[in-house]
Formats: sequence, structure tokens, C-alpha cells
Amino acid sequence: MRILSTWNSILLELYILWPCIMSMSFFNLPAQELKLENHVRVKRGWSWEPLHVTEEQEVKKPMYVGQLKTDSDGHDGAIRYVLFGDGAGTIFVMNEYSGKISVLKKLDREEKPFYTLRAQAINRFTGVPVEAESEFVIKVLDINDNEPKFNNEPYIADVSEMSSKGTYVTQVIATDKDDPTHGNNARLVYSILQGQPQFSIEIKSGIIRVDSQIDRETKAQYQVIVQVKDMIGDIGALSATTTVVINVLDVNDNAPKFQQKTYEMSIIESVTIGEIVGTILADDIDIGKNAEIIYSIEERGDYNMFNINTDSLTQEGIITLNKLVDFESRSRRYNIQVRAENKYNPELFDTATIRVYVVDVDEPPVFLEREYVMEILESSAVGSHVGSVTAKDPDDTDTIIRYSILKNKHYRLFDIHPSNGSIFTLKSLDREVDLWHNLTVTATEAKTPAYVSYVHVYIRVMDVNDNAPQFQSISDIYVCEKARLGQPVHTVTAIDKDEPNLSHPFSFTQPQDEYTNANFTITDNRDNTATILTAQDGYSSQDNLLFYLTVIISDNGTPSLSSTSTLTIKVCDCGIDNNTEFCGKGGFFFKFVNSGAIVGISIFILLVLVLALLVHVRCRKNQNRISEKGEDLKENIVTYDDEGGGEEDTEAFDITGLRQQTVMRERKPKRTIRTDIQSMYRLSLGLGPDVAIFKEFLSEKLEEANTDTSVLPLDYLHCYAFEGTGSPSGSLSSLSFTETNVSETDLYY
Repeated sequence: MRILSTWNSILLELYILWPCIMSMSFFNLPAQELKLENHVRVKRGWSWEPLHVTEEQEVKKPMYVGQLKTDSDGHDGAIRYVLFGDGAGTIFVMNEYSGKISVLKKLDREEKPFYTLRAQAINRFTGVPVEAESEFVIKVLDINDNEPKFNNEPYIADVSEMSSKGTYVTQVIATDKDDPTHGNNARLVYSILQGQPQFSIEIKSGIIRVDSQIDRETKAQYQVIVQVKDMIGDIGALSATTTVVINVLDVNDNAPKFQQKTYEMSIIESVTIGEIVGTILADDIDIGKNAEIIYSIEERGDYNMFNINTDSLTQEGIITLNKLVDFESRSRRYNIQVRAENKYNPELFDTATIRVYVVDVDEPPVFLEREYVMEILESSAVGSHVGSVTAKDPDDTDTIIRYSILKNKHYRLFDIHPSNGSIFTLKSLDREVDLWHNLTVTATEAKTPAYVSYVHVYIRVMDVNDNAPQFQSISDIYVCEKARLGQPVHTVTAIDKDEPNLSHPFSFTQPQDEYTNANFTITDNRDNTATILTAQDGYSSQDNLLFYLTVIISDNGTPSLSSTSTLTIKVCDCGIDNNTEFCGKGGFFFKFVNSGAIVGISIFILLVLVLALLVHVRCRKNQNRISEKGEDLKENIVTYDDEGGGEEDTEAFDITGLRQQTVMRERKPKRTIRTDIQSMYRLSLGLGPDVAIFKEFLSEKLEEANTDTSVLPLDYLHCYAFEGTGSPSGSLSSLSFTETNVSETDLYY
């Protein structure tokens, strides 16, 4: 290739310089000189070296390119060289004395690959041309200064799924502005950066082919990133990338699948032939014509009772009634088996069973399923969709169904869309609080609210790793004073409220700062337990009775959760057998209590008991004394509840106890009283009032009470506790009056 490139350059220069050669003085020689041409070698008038400039060179001052000169130049300054043509004076200059050519500025081969110039040699003194005008070329040499560019972007291609390896997909083409004849500057290679192993590319041509089997149902579109480099990918090569979008075309390779294996439908006995019983739908994950389905009823069961047709728009199977049904006279349930097969490939099919129930008129809506089981993650946000329930009205397919949730302990956590039966959350859920939520959903006819149907919805809360592991209940941990280095002390177990498949196994570690100076270490047993080991020989309860071990427990969830706990390890004298069971049964307590302390504590407890017994006996005696007085007082008060008979009544008991008690009387309305009667209450307490005055006072009050008709009469027994001592007036009670002294007013009351 390099030899061919050199010959091309020589031929190009000969082609350019051929007119100059033809116009040289060799062909204008006089006739006498032509006669000697077979005998004398004639020299060429002009001579020059190859002229070329490398592109993108920075030119701060004129840079030498080459030299033109004539054989007639005697180097005496008589010849003046003149430069004409493309770029003369602006890009190239020539020294008029030496014929040396220089370039003035940086050149770009991609803008202009060569410059055609002319030169002339003139006698400086006579102005006569010494040589004929000559034309020459200055070539701009290429460098790798242009990165390759992809043509015809963007690239979009199609390929059928299941295509075999090596199947042609498309071709990408890139070009480079650098000189393809000069080195490897424009020699390109292709590679794939993204899109393997499904596709590969030919390194020189850029043809993309299938390299492994592809499935449209797995991925319908690929974005393949292709890179191109010049200089055959050598060091210093320039590169470019492009994205090829490859669409995977569908192939009819999937069978239709029913959404349910068993469908339940219902019809009322009054429906006519041809009426729609229900619809079923089988899904085909292929697209376009490859997803077209034909439904049919297999010849088994009650196949002659119904027909099925395919809706070309929705691809549903519409089941219609073929014969009349009677709720009272025949079976109330019909079983048929339907088949959904691919329209263009009958070998691709699926089957389902349909149960048609005949119901009497005026029936409530019927749910499509007898019960619903739904699942939702406990981390789902409030308002997340849980699932849907669907009910149909067997009486009228156009009846609007309204859904609601019956109130129970879980109904406040969920709500349901009244029109479409979609269930969504109202509050955050926690699997560790409630794993299952049981709801009862009702479906009611909008036109006839009395017709209501019910269905149970069981919602399972799926676990997420949201609980950190914790230690299980830990008993007291003891270490013997004579324990050796590396000896097991205790085995601890961790638990996690999350499900085991999310959190197990646990890992047990110590903080780094405590691990280096630890008195104990912990070893992970890889079965959610860990063993505490001693980290030294021997322990002293006198120096340090308690040790603390910090343990970090981490689960295996995503993300991993951890908790930090501190274990307390007690040092114990385990005796000769070096057994910690002694510590657990009281050895730890008696470690601090010697025999003398036990005797002292026993004596103190005995003294406290004796003192409590003495206090109890003393209190019982005082209580008996008080009760005896209380019995006398209570007996007299209860027995004598009238006004009494004066001295005769007071002789039966000691009234001294009553005098020692202060009787608080209610405040009475102010009345006009006689001023000469002073402190009748004090007189009644035994101060010895004047008998005549006191008798007159009582008579006045009695008459006032008997004649007052505005209020109910009051028995003076309720107003006066007693009459006092030494009263000669006798009884003042109205009960002692005779019939002759009772007026009509008294009888009224």
C-alpha cells in the first residue's frame, strides 16, 4: 500500500508539472542547437526539491518549505525570483534572491489539500525573464486531527424474535475527513460497547448481527451502543459513538392463557335464548395478529346449553344462552369447558371451566369469587391499591353495583371505591401487629338497596425487613473466678420480629474500640446464636465484680438492620466444681453477706415483729373502750327519739356525755325574740334557767307553730335535742294533748 501511495504521488506531480516541462526553453532552442541534441545533453532550466507542508503546524514566523532556482543563477544577485498563484504573498512568500519558499500561517488539509503556484526568474538589471514561467504544487500533508463521524443517524432497525445466530440486523457507516492515502488516519474499526451478548458487529464493515437468541416477551427493544475508532484502534486514535435502536418483532410463539381456571356466572330463569350469560378473557402475550384468539366450547358436560363467540375488538369470549333454563324444574348449575386457541396456530391453546348458576328473580348481586385473598407489603404508602372485588347482578346486567365495607376492627384501615370495588389503604400497616386483616365487603344494587350480597376479603400483610434483631430473654450471666482464656461463658440467642427468610441469619460483632481491650469476646455460631468467651485467665470479684460486654446484632435483610445491647457478666466463686449453677441459686447474694451479718439481720427482724405485736395489742384495748361508750351512747339515742318527759326520762341515763359534745345547729331565719331571755341554748345545757320565764318562752313558740299555716308544722323534737335538767313544766309534746284541746287546724295537720 505504501509503494502504491508513493507512485500515486509521483504521477500526480508529473501531471501537474507537465505543462511547465513542455514550456521550458529546451523546446525553444535554436535550430543549430537542435541538430546537436543527439550529441550534447541539455540541462533543465528550473530545479526544485519536493514541496510539502504538514497541516495544523503553528507558525509564529515564516517557516521554510523548499527552494526553486534556475541553472542560470550565478549567485551574483542578478536574478530576481517572483512568486505567483494560489496563496502567493498571503500564505506563501519567496525570497527574491535565493528562491526559498516559506509558509506564513497554519494550514488545514481538510480545507485545501494542495496549492498550485507559479515562479518566474527575471534579470534584475534588464527586467528580461531569464527562464519561462514555471508552475509547481505545494502539498499539505495530513495528520490525525479529525474524529470519525457516523452517517445517516439515528439508526433504527427491526429483527424478529427467535432469530438464529448471525442474522443480519443493520449496518452502521462512519467516515473520517483525514487523508485515506496517508497512513492509518482514516482506517476505521467498529465495536459494541452495549448490547452484548445479544448482538455483535463486524469490525471493518460495521454490520450488526444477532449473536444470541432474543425474546420479545422478555425485552421488546434494545439500545445498542456502537463505537468507531480511526488508526485501526491504535494508541492515539480518535473515536465516536452512536446508538442503534433495535426493535424486536413479534413471532407467534405463545399460547393464550385464561385469567382464571374456573369462572362462575349466573343467569335468571327468565332470560331468553341468545342473551349474554357472561364474558371470559384469555391473554396472549404476543401482539398484533399473533394475539388473535378463537373461543369454542368443547363437547362435554352441558355444551349444548350455551354458545360462545369471539369479540374481534376486545378478544373476549361472549357466552350466550342456547336453550331456555328453568330454576324450578331442572338443575340450577351448568358446567361447560371452553377452549381458547390461537387463530393462526391451533396448537397453541388453553382451557377453562365455566359454572353457570340459574337463580330466581329478584336476587342480590353475585361476587365473581366466593372469597378474595389479597396481599400487600407493610411498607406500602397510605392510599396504596390492595386489590379489587367484582360483583354482578344476576337480575339485570345493567344494574349499578355499590360496594362498601362492613364495620369491624379492621375497617378503619381500609376503604373501597363504591363504584369499581377497588380496595385501598387508609392507614399504615404493620405485619408485626396484624398479619391478616379480614374484611366483609357488601355489594348492593343501586336501584334496590334491600338486595345486598357479602364476600369475605382476606388481606395478608407481606413482611419487609423493618425490625432490628434483639436478644432473647437473657438469664443472669456468670463467669467463674478460675475461668481460663477462651473458655465458653454463655450462649445468647437473637430473635427478630420479621420473617426468617428476610432477616436470617443474624451476625454478632463487637464494637471495634471495645474488641481490642475486651475482657470477653463473642463468637458468631452462624445459627442465630453466639457464644461469649473469656479473653483472659481468671477474674477477681474483689477487684471487679461486674463486666459489661457490648454486642452488635445485625440481620441479613435489605437494607440490613442492627441493634446494640450490653450484656452484664457477674464474677462468681464457683466453688471446687467450677460450676456456675451455685451462683444462680444464691451464691451471688451470700457472697456479700457473712454469718455475722445474717445473725444481725435476723435479730432486727425479730425485734420489729415484737414491736408490731405490742402496738397491735394496745390498739385493740383502746378500740374496746371506745366501742363500749359508743354502744351506750348509740343505744340511748336510738331508743329515746321523742322529746322526753323531763326529769323522769333523764334519770334513766347519764347525760354528761352529751354535754361534753358541741352541737352545731343550722342557721335559722332571724325572728323577733324577747330580750329578757338570754342564751336559751346555754341555759338548756344545765345553767339553770328561770322556770317561769322558760315556760313562758316555750308556750309562745308552741302557739306560734300551731297557728302558722304557711308551712308544714314541725315537731319540736327535731328542733331541740333535749329540754334540759330540772324542768318542772312537764311534757311539751303535742302528742300529750287531749281531744278537747285539739282544734280543727291541729286535726288538719
